[in-house]
Amino acid sequence: MKVGGLILASKKLIGIDLGGTTTKFAFIDEDGTILTKWSIPTDISDSGSQIVPNMIKSIATQMRREDYNNNDFIGIGMGTPGAVDREKGTVVGAYNLGWDQVQQVGPTITKELGLPISIDNDANSAALGEYWKGAGDKANDVVFVTLGTGVGGGVVTNGKLVHGINNGAGEIGHICVQKNGFLCTCGKRGCLEQYASATGVVKVAKSLAKRFTGKSRIKELIEGHEELTSKMVFFLADNGDILANQIVNEVCSYLGLALSHVGNTLNPENIIIGGGVSNAGNTLLQPTTRYFQENAFKSVRDSTKLKLAQLGNDAGVIGAASLALKFKENQALS
Repeated sequence: MKVGGLILASKKLIGIDLGGTTTKFAFIDEDGTILTKWSIPTDISDSGSQIVPNMIKSIATQMRREDYNNNDFIGIGMGTPGAVDREKGTVVGAYNLGWDQVQQVGPTITKELGLPISIDNDANSAALGEYWKGAGDKANDVVFVTLGTGVGGGVVTNGKLVHGINNGAGEIGHICVQKNGFLCTCGKRGCLEQYASATGVVKVAKSLAKRFTGKSRIKELIEGHEELTSKMVFFLADNGDILANQIVNEVCSYLGLALSHVGNTLNPENIIIGGGVSNAGNTLLQPTTRYFQENAFKSVRDSTKLKLAQLGNDAGVIGAASLALKFKENQALS
């Protein structure tokens, strides 16, 4: 950046991706390139009271290590589980963190580090990351669905995140795909999360195995009370296990149906599938696309593309960092 004949270094962003096991951090430039990234364990002891102090300490330590000060940064962006009050910077209901009471996350971090912070839901942050630097491919209308322990989602329309009146937009995991189906943790039955998440795939496997009479490694594992994971299901499907292929087909039929509802409602340019289950690649994508096309309205079928996420574990920190770009216009060069 050149001002008055002087070349000034462009300012940086700080991204935080808070998870139940690990908290990821990154220093990122204004173009979305990661300059430095690191992580720390998430300490959920004592009702998660150490989480915010640990984040502050880690950022401050890294800034000193790289000889940065506050003037080198535009601000901080953070993605977190739970319900976020974006105006107040508070978080509540992140039960896997021990945060059942309101946490003054934003005000505390700003007070200690002297930088403005913008906080959003973790799925929204990952959606922004893929929209900005990943499979979104510079489209203005993108939906991101993450298939992990649960199923989350984020919606970007006209280049902006959609939050809804009560921050409930993007809850793709709670689209009903089976009337009177498996009981969901939300209290409803038949939610997509119970069929297409990592735990959902295993649930479908155990259900189908009861009726399967042929030879299958999956059936052997279940009957032997051995561990079964979604990764194993997709691996065995790739290697010709008949029951595994039936399970994958059923999972993808539910996912394709749910995404067709999303497509019919929003008609985004891209629907991006991420999260751990998406590591199955085309074994997941191809049948899901087929079921999506069977259920989508013709004009949606012809225009909305299903794609695999590209950023992996970096999507959260990149998207979170992008939240802080809004502070740029508030900062003037001294």
